[in-house]
Amino acid sequence: MGEIREPLRELIDCGLPQALEVMGERWAFMILRASFNGLHHFEEFLSELGIARNILSNRLAKLVEHGILRREPCADDRRKIEYRLTEKGFDLLPAMIALRQWGQKYAHEPVLEDPVLVDEQDRLPIGPVSMLSHDGRVLDHQGLNMIRRADIGRRADGTIATLAGEIGDDDVVDLSSVKRAAR
Repeated sequence: MGEIREPLRELIDCGLPQALEVMGERWAFMILRASFNGLHHFEEFLSELGIARNILSNRLAKLVEHGILRREPCADDRRKIEYRLTEKGFDLLPAMIALRQWGQKYAHEPVLEDPVLVDEQDRLPIGPVSMLSHDGRVLDHQGLNMIRRADIGRRADGTIATLAGEIGDDDVVDLSSVKRAAR
Protein backbone atom coordinates (compact mmCIF):
# COMPACT_ATOMS: atom_id res chain seq x y z
CA MET A 1 0.00 0.00 0.00
CA GLY A 2 2.80 2.44 -0.70
CA GLU A 3 6.05 3.54 0.87
CA ILE A 4 4.48 5.15 3.92
CA ARG A 5 3.16 3.12 6.83
CA GLU A 6 0.91 4.19 9.63
CA PRO A 7 2.67 4.68 12.97
CA LEU A 8 1.42 1.35 14.30
CA ARG A 9 2.26 2.06 17.93
CA GLU A 10 0.19 5.25 17.89
CA LEU A 11 -3.27 4.36 19.10
CA ILE A 12 -4.65 7.90 19.06
CA ASP A 13 -3.93 8.83 15.43
CA CYS A 14 -5.96 5.97 13.92
CA GLY A 15 -9.68 5.31 14.01
CA LEU A 16 -9.32 1.52 14.20
CA PRO A 17 -8.02 1.26 17.79
CA GLN A 18 -10.63 3.80 18.86
CA ALA A 19 -13.41 1.78 17.18
CA LEU A 20 -12.12 -1.44 18.73
CA GLU A 21 -12.12 0.19 22.14
CA VAL A 22 -15.90 0.45 21.83
CA MET A 23 -16.82 -2.44 19.52
CA GLY A 24 -13.89 -4.82 19.88
CA GLU A 25 -15.63 -7.81 21.36
CA ARG A 26 -18.34 -10.25 20.35
CA TRP A 27 -21.22 -9.12 22.57
CA ALA A 28 -21.08 -5.51 21.44
CA PHE A 29 -21.59 -6.70 17.85
CA MET A 30 -24.34 -9.15 18.84
CA ILE A 31 -26.21 -6.38 20.71
CA LEU A 32 -25.80 -4.08 17.72
CA ARG A 33 -27.08 -6.83 15.40
CA ALA A 34 -30.09 -7.34 17.67
CA SER A 35 -30.73 -3.58 17.63
CA PHE A 36 -30.67 -3.55 13.83
CA ASN A 37 -33.24 -6.38 14.05
CA GLY A 38 -35.60 -4.27 16.15
CA LEU A 39 -34.86 -5.30 19.73
CA HIS A 40 -35.13 -2.43 22.22
CA HIS A 41 -35.66 -3.80 25.73
CA PHE A 42 -33.17 -5.28 28.18
CA GLU A 43 -35.24 -8.46 28.63
CA GLU A 44 -35.50 -8.95 24.83
CA PHE A 45 -31.71 -8.76 24.47
CA LEU A 46 -31.32 -11.10 27.43
CA SER A 47 -33.65 -13.81 26.11
CA GLU A 48 -32.77 -13.54 22.39
CA LEU A 49 -28.99 -13.43 22.80
CA GLY A 50 -28.55 -15.83 25.70
CA ILE A 51 -26.14 -13.37 27.30
CA ALA A 52 -25.48 -13.14 31.04
CA ARG A 53 -27.36 -10.29 32.73
CA ASN A 54 -24.21 -8.59 34.06
CA ILE A 55 -22.43 -8.72 30.69
CA LEU A 56 -25.50 -7.34 28.89
CA SER A 57 -25.82 -4.53 31.41
CA ASN A 58 -22.14 -3.66 31.04
CA ARG A 59 -22.18 -3.74 27.22
CA LEU A 60 -25.39 -1.70 26.95
CA ALA A 61 -23.93 0.91 29.29
CA LYS A 62 -20.75 1.08 27.18
CA LEU A 63 -22.71 1.44 23.93
CA VAL A 64 -24.81 4.21 25.50
CA GLU A 65 -21.70 5.91 26.92
CA HIS A 66 -20.16 6.00 23.44
CA GLY A 67 -23.32 7.31 21.79
CA ILE A 68 -24.09 4.20 19.73
CA LEU A 69 -27.33 3.51 21.59
CA ARG A 70 -29.47 5.92 23.58
CA ARG A 71 -31.66 5.15 26.55
CA GLU A 72 -35.19 6.51 26.45
CA PRO A 73 -38.39 5.84 28.35
CA CYS A 74 -40.75 3.37 26.70
CA ALA A 75 -43.71 5.13 25.06
CA ASP A 76 -46.37 2.85 26.58
CA ASP A 77 -44.77 2.45 30.03
CA ARG A 78 -42.52 5.33 31.12
CA ARG A 79 -41.01 3.12 33.86
CA LYS A 80 -39.40 0.86 31.23
CA ILE A 81 -36.28 1.83 29.29
CA GLU A 82 -35.70 1.26 25.59
CA TYR A 83 -32.33 1.18 23.86
CA ARG A 84 -32.46 2.86 20.45
CA LEU A 85 -29.77 3.18 17.80
CA THR A 86 -28.38 6.66 17.30
CA GLU A 87 -27.09 8.03 14.00
CA LYS A 88 -23.63 6.98 15.19
CA GLY A 89 -25.00 3.47 15.71
CA PHE A 90 -26.63 3.33 12.28
CA ASP A 91 -23.29 4.41 10.78
CA LEU A 92 -21.89 1.04 11.93
CA LEU A 93 -24.27 -0.85 9.62
CA PRO A 94 -21.87 -1.01 6.62
CA ALA A 95 -19.11 -2.38 8.88
CA MET A 96 -21.53 -4.95 10.32
CA ILE A 97 -22.65 -6.03 6.85
CA ALA A 98 -19.03 -6.24 5.64
CA LEU A 99 -18.14 -8.51 8.59
CA ARG A 100 -21.26 -10.60 7.97
CA GLN A 101 -20.41 -11.02 4.28
CA TRP A 102 -16.82 -11.92 5.16
CA GLY A 103 -18.12 -14.55 7.60
CA GLN A 104 -20.45 -15.98 4.96
CA LYS A 105 -17.64 -16.15 2.40
CA TYR A 106 -15.02 -17.75 4.65
CA ALA A 107 -17.10 -19.87 7.02
CA HIS A 108 -15.98 -23.48 7.56
CA GLU A 109 -19.45 -24.62 6.57
CA PRO A 110 -21.56 -22.84 3.92
CA VAL A 111 -23.81 -20.17 5.45
CA LEU A 112 -27.22 -20.12 3.80
CA GLU A 113 -29.01 -17.34 5.64
CA ASP A 114 -32.75 -17.05 5.90
CA PRO A 115 -34.02 -14.35 6.03
CA VAL A 116 -31.85 -12.71 3.36
CA LEU A 117 -30.74 -9.07 3.46
CA VAL A 118 -32.16 -7.32 0.38
CA ASP A 119 -32.53 -3.78 -0.85
CA GLU A 120 -36.03 -2.45 -0.18
CA GLN A 121 -36.69 -1.18 -3.72
CA ASP A 122 -36.04 -4.35 -5.73
CA ARG A 123 -36.10 -6.95 -2.98
CA LEU A 124 -32.94 -8.54 -4.37
CA PRO A 125 -29.93 -9.51 -2.22
CA ILE A 126 -27.51 -6.67 -1.58
CA GLY A 127 -24.13 -6.72 -3.28
CA PRO A 128 -20.83 -7.01 -1.46
CA VAL A 129 -19.76 -4.06 0.64
CA SER A 130 -17.03 -2.34 -1.34
CA MET A 131 -14.47 0.38 -0.93
CA LEU A 132 -15.22 3.20 -3.33
CA SER A 133 -12.95 5.96 -4.55
CA HIS A 134 -14.08 9.58 -4.37
CA ASP A 135 -15.62 9.20 -7.86
CA GLY A 136 -17.30 5.84 -7.29
CA ARG A 137 -14.68 3.43 -8.65
CA VAL A 138 -14.55 0.12 -6.78
CA LEU A 139 -11.17 -0.31 -5.10
CA ASP A 140 -9.37 -3.42 -3.92
CA HIS A 141 -6.18 -3.61 -1.85
CA GLN A 142 -4.08 -2.85 -4.93
CA GLY A 143 -5.92 0.42 -5.51
CA LEU A 144 -5.06 1.78 -2.07
CA ASN A 145 -2.06 3.79 -0.95
CA MET A 146 -0.87 5.64 2.16
CA ILE A 147 0.29 9.23 1.68
CA ARG A 148 0.97 12.26 3.82
CA ARG A 149 -1.99 14.59 4.27
CA ALA A 150 -0.03 17.35 2.50
CA ASP A 151 0.12 15.18 -0.66
CA ILE A 152 -3.61 14.56 -1.03
CA GLY A 153 -4.55 14.97 -4.69
CA ARG A 154 -0.95 14.85 -5.96
CA ARG A 155 -0.74 11.88 -8.33
CA ALA A 156 2.38 9.74 -8.68
CA ASP A 157 3.20 11.51 -11.96
CA GLY A 158 3.03 14.93 -10.25
CA THR A 159 -0.29 16.06 -11.74
CA ILE A 160 -3.00 17.31 -9.41
CA ALA A 161 -6.36 15.55 -9.12
CA THR A 162 -9.56 17.34 -8.23
CA LEU A 163 -12.66 15.96 -6.61
CA ALA A 164 -15.25 14.73 -9.08
CA GLY A 165 -17.94 15.44 -6.51
CA GLU A 166 -18.76 13.39 -3.48
CA ILE A 167 -21.05 10.39 -3.54
CA GLY A 168 -24.07 11.26 -1.45
CA ASP A 169 -26.23 8.96 0.64
CA ASP A 170 -28.97 8.93 -2.01
CA ASP A 171 -26.66 8.62 -5.04
CA VAL A 172 -26.76 5.43 -7.08
CA VAL A 173 -23.45 4.01 -8.27
CA ASP A 174 -23.70 1.51 -11.12
CA LEU A 175 -20.95 -0.85 -9.99
CA SER A 176 -21.03 -2.98 -13.15
CA SER A 177 -20.36 0.02 -15.42
CA VAL A 178 -17.68 1.29 -13.05
CA LYS A 179 -15.98 -2.12 -13.17
CA ARG A 180 -16.19 -2.22 -16.99
CA ALA A 181 -14.69 1.28 -17.24
CA ALA A 182 -11.81 0.26 -14.99
CA ARG A 183 -10.79 -2.60 -17.32
